[in-house]
Amino acid sequence: MARSLFLLFVGLVFLAGCQMPTQPSINQSQPSSGGEIFVEAAQTSGIDFVHFNGMSGEFYFPEIMGAGAALFDFDNDGDPDVYLVQGTMLGPGKTISDATDKPQGALQGRLYRNDLNNGQLRFTDVTAQSGIVARLYGMGATTGDFDNDGFTDLLLTGLGEVQLWRNNGNGTFADFTKKAGIADTDWSVSAAFVDYDRDGALDLFVCNYVNFVIANNKKCYSPTSRLDYCAPRAYSPMPSMLFHNKGNGTFENASAKSGIAGEASSALGVVCSDFNEDGWVDIYVANDQRENFLWINQQNGTFKNDALLAGCAVSRDGKPEASMGVDAGDFDADGDEDLFITHLSGEKSTFYYNIGKGTFEDRSFETGIGTASMNSTGFGTLMFDYDNDGWLDILAVNGAVTVIEAQAAAKDPFPFHQSNQLYRNKGDSTFVEVTDQAGAAFKLSEVGRGAAFGDVDNDGDTDVLITNNNGRARLLLNQVGNRQHWAGLRLIDAKGRDALGARVTLTRNQKPVLLRRARTDGSYASANDPRVLFGLGATTEIGAVRVNWPSGKTEEWANMPADKYTTLHEGSGKPVQ
Repeated sequence: MARSLFLLFVGLVFLAGCQMPTQPSINQSQPSSGGEIFVEAAQTSGIDFVHFNGMSGEFYFPEIMGAGAALFDFDNDGDPDVYLVQGTMLGPGKTISDATDKPQGALQGRLYRNDLNNGQLRFTDVTAQSGIVARLYGMGATTGDFDNDGFTDLLLTGLGEVQLWRNNGNGTFADFTKKAGIADTDWSVSAAFVDYDRDGALDLFVCNYVNFVIANNKKCYSPTSRLDYCAPRAYSPMPSMLFHNKGNGTFENASAKSGIAGEASSALGVVCSDFNEDGWVDIYVANDQRENFLWINQQNGTFKNDALLAGCAVSRDGKPEASMGVDAGDFDADGDEDLFITHLSGEKSTFYYNIGKGTFEDRSFETGIGTASMNSTGFGTLMFDYDNDGWLDILAVNGAVTVIEAQAAAKDPFPFHQSNQLYRNKGDSTFVEVTDQAGAAFKLSEVGRGAAFGDVDNDGDTDVLITNNNGRARLLLNQVGNRQHWAGLRLIDAKGRDALGARVTLTRNQKPVLLRRARTDGSYASANDPRVLFGLGATTEIGAVRVNWPSGKTEEWANMPADKYTTLHEGSGKPVQ
């Protein structure tokens, strides 16, 4: 209690003593009124998935870390489908009969097709028809069209392997891992497709965690001498990997020559954006209990880690934190992207404010995030505009990684559960927690891990797919966003695929310019809907839309319609110098 009061006092001191920069004239957003912000609809819409972590009382480290999910339109019918990552039994000689909790259904990842029809949302399990047989001990998923055939492919990460599933364009997938040349025998978690060399082909960044195999499992204990899960520092960190797309459907391992392999980490999250605004995408990596990395693109196939100099490697008191989930977004409409990272309870989540050209300051307490997140262990997260007022809000999915003693004392069979949190952007460089307004799903206490964000019902607001370790998947349908106006964009590059990494600005009369990015990366071990969604508030007025394509070209469109999705193709807009 004394520590909590001290930390609260520190947070108040920071808030009183530090000032944020002057913002444009704005109308501050107001809390949503009338009903719940989100309604949970997984089972009623056909998603009956339950994650299985394979625990048997041995406390194998991977049991507590999985798993993620993906929202991606695999059949190109205009609505996001769902993939959910599954675990397996762990340990030599262990069988399902040894599991603490018995699994429900086959132990493999599952693909659900979105059969949205006239606003009625329904998912159908098409795993068997798809040809995807993912029986690895799964951790995460990412998506992107690596072979530029117009169909989105699926990459799965896990314990000791990755799998690349090529979309055949007819509802089926083929295991392309060996042919593509991306074998990885480490423990991989998050990953991201990114065109780092601007050649029109998606490269691949894979976050590797720590050097764990069942044979070297260590015994760790809680402060009460209870057997517990180890911290990542009990194991050696592993370097992440960068695979360069050769443009013919295969990859080469560019980890060493790019510099990425030069620094080992315990990477859990990754987000790719042009942080220093030089026209080339950079890579930010969230490392667990070690300094985070900001890999600045040197424009010649190599990267340099500038995180320490840039102010986003450690907290404001100079300490590395247990970084899990990560996202980047322009929360204050000043034209550059800030960083948000979730951490362990007692550490707070961290908000790195971009003060220009990829230089950051830890302003967690000034924004209001620091104090509000102090008692939670966060994983999946995203900056997104849940109420379509034009300001990016934050959702954090929470769940502990070590035993919560009060729950264990109460004989809880899985004493790691916490509630999720929702923060509303007030439009003045601060957030306020609105979890109590978010809906009944936010009153659940579960072991949250992955979170994938996208408009699953195409109604103009952002929904959230949440995964729980050893628990049910949750689909949170947004109930308030489309009460205000919006504009949705799908960006297709010159190769005919989703233009991951494209930066989009939308101008409005006498209002801040909105910046968004087409992406599937961010969060934790999950992949997001690549479409861009702008909240317009009470007006339908749109000045112009400008797209900075990953190729380096810039184009502009006028007369963009509101309250609908529009597809923009590279080469069809007005060129801008």
